[in-house]
Amino acid sequence: PQGSEKAKTFVHAFLKRSMPKMKDEAIQDMLTRKAVVLEHYPKKKTKQKRKKTKGFTAKQRRELRLFEIEPEQQKYAIFLPLHELWKQYIRDLCHGLKPDAQPHMIQGKLLKADLHGAIVTVTKSKCPSYVGITGIILQEFKHVFKIITKEDKLKVVPKLNNVFSLELDGFISYIYGSKFLLRASERSAKKFKLKGTIDL
Repeated sequence: PQGSEKAKTFVHAFLKRSMPKMKDEAIQDMLTRKAVVLEHYPKKKTKQKRKKTKGFTAKQRRELRLFEIEPEQQKYAIFLPLHELWKQYIRDLCHGLKPDAQPHMIQGKLLKADLHGAIVTVTKSKCPSYVGITGIILQEFKHVFKIITKEDKLKVVPKLNNVFSLELDGFISYIYGSKFLLRASERSAKKFKLKGTIDL
């Protein structure tokens, strides 16, 4: 058992330690009361700023040649399995491409689909040299398609002023490149509107 003076000293020290922000007069004032409410003062946590992981700049990507296909890899036969995977992907996306499927529904899904691996043909163009180019799409950028032909030649075909045809299981779809000036990732989120006539 402690005496009253020891108890008083203990309570005074305890309060001073528990409430460091309070002055001695405030602590003495609390001691005169019958009830003592102990408050908790949590330490303020300093928020650590998250370091944003910066990707490569366009210049760095060009220097590292990240998007370039090596000449020894520019073979049509190498990418045929990619085309088979793409066909299965589109069939799953369009629920089998059945004969009674509505063309608008399939067209809407193809507009947002990933075209890497699709076989396309340039059917119309303001530049006659592009007409007839057929091959597998290896890379799609905002303004161009990179296509590998059966002759193992890598062609860079601009989307602008070109019309591409795409055939799968008897369903032929036409891509108007001038209205397709988007990256593949941007197309998936874009809402396309039906338009009556589209010119090159």
